[in-house]
Amino acid sequence: MTDRLVPKLATVLKEGYDPARLKADALSGLTVAIVALPLSMAIAIASGVTPDRGLFTAIVGGFIVSLLGGSRHQIGGPAGAFIVLVSATVSRHGLDGLMLATALSGLLLMAAGFLKLGRYIRLIPYPVTVGFTAGIAVIIFASQIKDLLGIKLEGPEPGPVIGKLTALSQASSTFNPAAFGLSLATIGLILFIRRVRPSWPGLLIAVAVASLATALLSLPVSTINSQFGGIPRSLPSPALPTFSLEKLRAVAPDALAFALLGAIESLLSAVVADSMTGRRHRSSMELVAQGFANIGAALFGGFCVTGTIARTATNVRSGATSPVSGMLHSLFLLAFMAIAAPLAGYIPLASLAGVLAVVAWNMVEKPAFAALLRSSRADAIVLMATFLLVVFRDLTEGIVIGLALSAIIFIDRMSKSVRMEEGLADSDADEERESPSDHLPPDILLYRIHGVLFFGAAPQAGPLLDRVASGYRDVILDCSAVPFMDSSAANLIEGALRKAERSKTSLYIAGASPTVRAELEKHEVHEPRVIFTPTAAEALTRIENGRNPVSV
Repeated sequence: MTDRLVPKLATVLKEGYDPARLKADALSGLTVAIVALPLSMAIAIASGVTPDRGLFTAIVGGFIVSLLGGSRHQIGGPAGAFIVLVSATVSRHGLDGLMLATALSGLLLMAAGFLKLGRYIRLIPYPVTVGFTAGIAVIIFASQIKDLLGIKLEGPEPGPVIGKLTALSQASSTFNPAAFGLSLATIGLILFIRRVRPSWPGLLIAVAVASLATALLSLPVSTINSQFGGIPRSLPSPALPTFSLEKLRAVAPDALAFALLGAIESLLSAVVADSMTGRRHRSSMELVAQGFANIGAALFGGFCVTGTIARTATNVRSGATSPVSGMLHSLFLLAFMAIAAPLAGYIPLASLAGVLAVVAWNMVEKPAFAALLRSSRADAIVLMATFLLVVFRDLTEGIVIGLALSAIIFIDRMSKSVRMEEGLADSDADEERESPSDHLPPDILLYRIHGVLFFGAAPQAGPLLDRVASGYRDVILDCSAVPFMDSSAANLIEGALRKAERSKTSLYIAGASPTVRAELEKHEVHEPRVIFTPTAAEALTRIENGRNPVSV
């Protein structure tokens, strides 16, 4: 994946864009808009803001993501993964704090893109991504139980899962059968349509049917009109978020969390699109676009924007050929809002909760989760630690600890892969020997090092290198099988060299690659303190010639 800071739209226009491609992109954009319409409102409501702000996010943020992004098929907008973070930010800092945190996260994403950090964000281990995605899905579902069951709470709904479930159980007497029935009907209809007519917009059809039933039967359930007063028919005028240094410091941790999760989600979504199309996205340009999109969304009253995997996959399957489809999807959403805003007021919250329940179920990578639990004990530990911390503690904490555990496990595995064998290094020279060290003079020590020599290998390499000054006249370290050496390992060898110098032992380093030799030389392991040779066999030849000079 290239890191060029050039929008994919520019590449597409350079290739040539004709009416046939515009038609394909328009049809795909319309399909995605139909999916995004109920989803954007549902995510906004679950995030603790009004449904219109979800539409503002999809319209403004989604347009900018496609206009400037590094992927041909990425669809930007509000994502279920942000529900937990957004609702927590709103409860702590209010709506103004959310807008400021969103704009600040945009600046952080732009900086990450311009610094070309996208390649590092993609290095997050698979068990961590599967674990935090599943954890987010559980939290999303938990956040919808109230509307799924039509339960009424006297005060605000608690954020933590345990507190939420406790509060809901205490208010179970307010259970609304009509709301529960609508939720089940919505879920059932979505699944039925997906099974028999997968090309139909199941989410929109299910929500429309539930809205019609609510209106015709005068069902006693909460709707967008009754809860939020309806949907506006146009975008608001752009306005800067309320700004102060104190407020900026207060929302900075939330902004950092938005930026981190947004980068992960958007790049994962772009990777999914690449796997479906065979294309290659520009990760750093994608981060820059996400940054601009978050700033734009905040100016128009929206919140966090990121690449959305489900909508992006829908875009690909619908035949999109370029970022124009994503731009048109935003324009179609704007048209829907202008034309059908009054009708959206009849949508029951129970139906939108049903939509998010389906989304939460689909978010869990169930085969991958099960496979990781079976694959190895280490992967299972990382997976479950990330999952449980996300659900019961904090999303950012889950990612950070998951990464830390993965790093520790990786270091342990790599350290165990390093071997130091005593004997000749060249297989051709060893063929006639019963063992690798046969026929070597007793005052010559030869070690062949296999694997990456780094700080994690120091505990096992250190004691062996101590033998360098243990009565040997010449010592050969064959590094031909060392692809990389870090400063800790180079410093360890320099320590062995100092011991060798005190005992008048000659140290040969054979087969060191240019990068390994450069690292050694940075730590004063250089000629004439040591002798570098291309192979261990040549080092032995030099030792023998030095001991037995040829008479002329």
